[in-house]
Amino acid sequence: MLNILEQVFGYKSFRKGQEQIVSNLISGKDVLAVMPTGAGKSICYQVPALKLDGITIVVSPLISLMVDQVRTLRQYGVKAAYFNSLLSPSNYYKAINLAKKYTYKIIYVAPERLNTETFLNFAKSVNISIVAIDEAHCISQWGHDFRPSYLNIIDFINQLPKRPIIGAFTATATDKVKKDIISSLSLNNPFTLTTGYNRENLYFSVLRNKDKKFELFKILNQNQNSSIIIYCNSRKNVDELTDILLFKKYKATKYHAGLEDSERNVNQEKFIQGDCNIMIATNAFGMGIDKPDVRVVVHYNMPLSMEGYYQEAGRAGRDGEKSECILLYNYQDYTTNKFLINLVKDNEDLTEEEKDDIIAKEMYKLDRIRSYCLTNRCLREYILKYFGEKSTSTCSSCGNCLGEITQDVKQFNNNKELFNKLKAITREIAKHERIPTYAVLNDSVLLNMSVKRPKTLEDMKSISGMGAFKIKKYGHIYLRIINE
Repeated sequence: MLNILEQVFGYKSFRKGQEQIVSNLISGKDVLAVMPTGAGKSICYQVPALKLDGITIVVSPLISLMVDQVRTLRQYGVKAAYFNSLLSPSNYYKAINLAKKYTYKIIYVAPERLNTETFLNFAKSVNISIVAIDEAHCISQWGHDFRPSYLNIIDFINQLPKRPIIGAFTATATDKVKKDIISSLSLNNPFTLTTGYNRENLYFSVLRNKDKKFELFKILNQNQNSSIIIYCNSRKNVDELTDILLFKKYKATKYHAGLEDSERNVNQEKFIQGDCNIMIATNAFGMGIDKPDVRVVVHYNMPLSMEGYYQEAGRAGRDGEKSECILLYNYQDYTTNKFLINLVKDNEDLTEEEKDDIIAKEMYKLDRIRSYCLTNRCLREYILKYFGEKSTSTCSSCGNCLGEITQDVKQFNNNKELFNKLKAITREIAKHERIPTYAVLNDSVLLNMSVKRPKTLEDMKSISGMGAFKIKKYGHIYLRIINE
């Protein structure tokens, strides 16, 4: 499995928890893995998929996630496909026929499609080694993003002629959610691992009762040209903020459920490709967006829960580089969210008892994140304690512990000349191939390259993230820039 990791993906060693998960899946054991965003969950089922005979099915909730993962795998030379509504009926049947011939090693599919006649007939006709469930918290009503379609996954598994190995993966899960996942998927004595919620490269801060627009412009000006996500709690706020930033000549775009699909897709691509460096969005944006070089995530409004906040904030720094998570809070955020929670009273499909139960659960979550916004204690400690982890000391990397933005973040934003040249050629390659820049090489790889300065293709093997396929495809281009 280490050979696969190095030859295909270009990494010399596994990250924390990955090797245990991979080895358990390869040995045939069910797995439940809780790993924070950016910890490398996908490697945990992709390596076993390439090691074992047969096909791995990855159940994923969003089209954007599937497209992104398949695109990334193909850049590593892995045969992968997605089956979703982006495919026309004729292309779907063509892809199914190719899949029956074991053309693809990894197939991404939406939970709604699993039990359709065509997909089920295909699945019964081939050897399926693993069923990996991404965003597994969606199976639990205690989770922050419950999807009823996830409850049907076990029906699909039970209809297969041979029970595959089952791997369930999520970034955030309390004990109640973990129990729900194990029960709903009928996991068989699973190897369970929580790698921890501590993302050491993330700097957390809360700015309270201040002029939000003034604070936002200060943040934007300190992080010029960096990839930034700004989350708002309403479409109206997204629209207004986008208009203001565009008027002030920032390269910004927006994303929310009120936009046409075509406009959302175009705006998302602008951000992923780097044509716009600022994305202003509701929480409809981000799940499954594998953009590793987001340097700053700003919450313009307080979210409804710690789970939601940590998942959204966790989209910063997925490449492991220093990044910031900043929450702008005032009391109006609390009253607005309280109002939104109480709208459940208007739902005529629920009994009064059910309404009261939902409101009580949601208000508990809201009060916990409000406490996060108001505490003077270490913010990292608060997050870890909320998710059931112990923290013994202050972190020296949050607004409450330090009171100011770390110098490391600023140093990264002042990139060196070689790094900038490598980044520029990466953009050119990406535009030529019509893929995101990070699908070619992400910032972490480029930064490593600009420090180590490899002179030959053999030297390239020492750069983490440069697998054999990428060295063969791109190595000579980067060597030319470095040697110049």
